[in-house]
Parts: sequence; C-alpha cells; structure tokens
Amino acid sequence: MGKLKKWLPLLIILSGFGFAYVMGWFKYLNPQLLVENADYLQSLVNDNFILVLLGFIALYAILTVFMLPASILTVASGFLFGVYVGAPAVVIGATLGACGLFLAAKTSLQETLKGVAGPFISKMEKEYNESPFAYLFTLRLIPVFPFAVSNIAPALLGAKFRDYFITTAIGIIPGTVAYSLIGHGLRETLKEAGASPENINVADLMGATFVNMLPAFGMLIAVALIPIFYKKFFKKSKVAA
Repeated sequence: MGKLKKWLPLLIILSGFGFAYVMGWFKYLNPQLLVENADYLQSLVNDNFILVLLGFIALYAILTVFMLPASILTVASGFLFGVYVGAPAVVIGATLGACGLFLAAKTSLQETLKGVAGPFISKMEKEYNESPFAYLFTLRLIPVFPFAVSNIAPALLGAKFRDYFITTAIGIIPGTVAYSLIGHGLRETLKEAGASPENINVADLMGATFVNMLPAFGMLIAVALIPIFYKKFFKKSKVAA
C-alpha cells in the first residue's frame, strides 16, 4: 500500500497523458482549428463569458498537470478574451497546474525522480544552491527547458513552495503576454479579412496584416533577448561578487 501511494501521482499523470494521446486530443491543439472555429468560440465567450473563462483556466491547469502541450491555449487566450483578460487567465491556470505538478513531485516522487534524473539535476544544483530564489526566477523567465521540466525540476532541487509559486506566477508573464498578443493579432486580422474562417489558412493570416502582429513580434523579440541581457549583466555581476 505504501508503494502504491508513492507511485500514485506519477501513475495518474502518465495515465492522463496516455489517455489524451490515445483519444487523439493532441490534434485539437493547433491554431488552424482555432481560426476555423472562431465564430463558434466567440459566440460561446459572448454568451457565457464568466463560465467560459473559468473553464479556460481549469483546462489550462489540467493540461499543465498532465504535462500536455498548452501553448495553443496561450495563443487562444488573446484570440478569445483579449490580452488584458486572456494573459492573466493563462498565468492563473498555468500557475495552478504547475503548483499541482510541483506538489506531486515533491510529496511522493522526489527521491524516485531525483534518482532517475541524477546527472541532469546535479548540473542544476550548484547554481540553484548559490541563490535559490534567483535561480527559480531565471528558470521561468528564460525558457531554456520545456515548461513541464521547469515545473518538476525545482521540486527535485528541494525548492520551497512559496518561492516556486512566486517565481512561477511572475516569471511566466513575459512569454504569456507575447503568445497572447499573437492570438489577439490573429483575431484582429481575421476580422479585417472578412472571409469565412473555414477558408483561411492560419499561416497566410499571420502574414496578412503586419500591423496587427507587430506588438506580438516586438514582445517575442524582447523575450528572446532576455537570455542575452541575463548573461551580459547578471552573470557578470555574480562573477564580480
């Protein structure tokens, strides 16, 4: 019974991931379907705004817990709700899901996963031990690893839940805003196109109106430059200290 309790969180997470794969749900996680169903989705938002928003947050949290790709939902947040509502919804859902995965890894899987990922975690431990909070924050701010890895690794490093929660909620904001802006730009371009969404290719749509996509491109460039500024200024200050 003790061993079952220890492995139960991992079994649930892997079962959820496997179930989604077998059911073919991954095919729905693409921007083309978002554009093709734009009118229907927008009508749902208009008719049941609060319910759809809460459902969106819950879905994002579930996808994050089960380590399923959720980037399309980040784009959808701006597409459906606009950046000012959509981006905060993503931050809430992603943070809740990440915290759930963190607790599952920390409470019952820490030693097991640490043993499996020993060499990988050992490379991270040195920098983490120098400044735990700063390391967790840069882990979020600079997307070096996939989101699922960044969710689990802090638990294996022995991070405090408070530090993990704060750095997650704040650190994912720039990337979230960037992808949410892409969704908002897609929606605005779709409105201007005036064509039936079913007949529009998302790749053509993204290149149709540069003005609508300019804020998203600018934010993506800013996010891409974060590692460069980090290495140039933060790393140098650490060496000088």
